[in-house]
Amino acid sequence: MVAQKVALGPFSPVEASVFRGIGALLILIPLCRWKEGIVSFSRKDWENFLLLGFGVLGNHLFVLFGLQFIGAGAAGIIIGASPAITAFLSSLILRDIPLRVIWLGCLVSFLGVLSISGRSAVEGVGSNPLFGGILVLCALVSWALYTIGCRKTMERFSPLTVTWTTLLISLIFEIPLLAMNHKVLVAGVETVPVSGWLALLYVMVFATALGQQAWLYGVKGIGPSRAGIFGNLIPVSALCFSLMILGEPVGMREISGIGLILLGVWLVDRQSRAVLVKVT
Repeated sequence: MVAQKVALGPFSPVEASVFRGIGALLILIPLCRWKEGIVSFSRKDWENFLLLGFGVLGNHLFVLFGLQFIGAGAAGIIIGASPAITAFLSSLILRDIPLRVIWLGCLVSFLGVLSISGRSAVEGVGSNPLFGGILVLCALVSWALYTIGCRKTMERFSPLTVTWTTLLISLIFEIPLLAMNHKVLVAGVETVPVSGWLALLYVMVFATALGQQAWLYGVKGIGPSRAGIFGNLIPVSALCFSLMILGEPVGMREISGIGLILLGVWLVDRQSRAVLVKVT
């Protein structure tokens, strides 16, 4: 979130999304060719990847456009609802784990997110927090559906193949949007500060090329319902980085929030693991 917010200074939302996708593909496609060779797809496979590509497209664009209207802290509150959204949709679509098993862990972890974010985050700055919040929420729904859809697709393809293929499809639909939403293409690349390039580079490599692939490996291993709860670790990592890099103070509210988040993650993992053991 922080890197994307910084990148949105010099870049438009569509530019940031397109450039991050191109940069990530320059890493992922050669890596896939080296590890897996040439992968063949059937017409049905391409239809599935097309739907998944829309999930990636929605997640990237909704978040970037949403951050133009809402503060990063308020967006973090909404992101805290991601596990509940993923678990709910996964229970309805896949019926992998009953919602009654994981609701308590989701609730405890979300309370931890609220504790860390605090009142100032709920009232986060932005030109239109309500509209921005709705866009971020749409991004979470897109990502939840993408996560659920990938579980079945990864029965035939590796997370690496799924990542670069769906990212490529999302780019095909994004590039024409540059005609309507751009900044750098008019102002010139010389107007982008070093901080903008570094933020974009971080989003390309760590948030997209490596992060998205790591996420799919996790989903393949433990399923979307259990994987979703780990999204609540985002505020924890943000807090740690702010302490180490920015030197911002950490008080008892933040420490208690981290405790609640980790407790929620543990509850979901423990309860869902017990259900899986009973089934097998």
